[in-house]
Amino acid sequence: MIYELRVYNCLPGRLPALIRRFENDTLKLWDKHGIEQAGFWTTLIGESNNDLTYMIRWASMADRETRWNAFVADPEWIAAKNASEADGPILANVASQFLAPTKFSRPA
Repeated sequence: MIYELRVYNCLPGRLPALIRRFENDTLKLWDKHGIEQAGFWTTLIGESNNDLTYMIRWASMADRETRWNAFVADPEWIAAKNASEADGPILANVASQFLAPTKFSRPA
C-alpha cells in the first residue's frame, strides 16, 4: 500500500468551486474507477487558506498509473472539469508526493 499526498493551491476565491467539484463529481468518478480516498483537509492555520489537501490509497504505483490514467481520460471527468472552470481556472498549483507507511504505522 502506498499513499499519494496531493495539495491543490487554488486561485483566490476559487476553493469553494474546487470543493463543489469534488463533492458533486470527482468522488463519484473515483468510485467508478476504484480510486480510494484516505481523507480531505482544508488549511485552518498555515501558509495558505486557499489549499485543499488530500490523500489517496493505492495498492502500488502500477495500480495508481492504471486507475488515474483511466480517470483523467474519462469523458465524464473532462466534462465535469470543464463545467467547473466555466468561470475561469480553479488551480494555481498542484503538488504531489508518494508515501510509504512505516512498519509502525497504524492501518487506516
